[in-house]
Amino acid sequence: MGITREEVLHVAQLARLQLQDHEIDAYQLELNELLGHFEDLSAVDVTGLEPKPHAVSLTNAWDEDVVRAGLTRDQALSNAPAQKAGLFIVPTILED
Repeated sequence: MGITREEVLHVAQLARLQLQDHEIDAYQLELNELLGHFEDLSAVDVTGLEPKPHAVSLTNAWDEDVVRAGLTRDQALSNAPAQKAGLFIVPTILED
């Protein structure tokens, strides 16, 4: 079963594409080749294989959730270009 010229025109109309005659023929050929690849895949024997949710085995690389001491306020502010009352001073980006 192949894609007909009328089906290519119908899909082009749905996509609001204006195709030239040579483009219609080219798309018909490409779509029929694509269907041929799917037919090749459907011929593969997959009995006994479990379906997988993803093509590649994925594992999370989580680190242990361990509570550690953080920086003190003085350590955090030690490299700040500007500070006031124990807070970072940043440039104003919004104007009144």
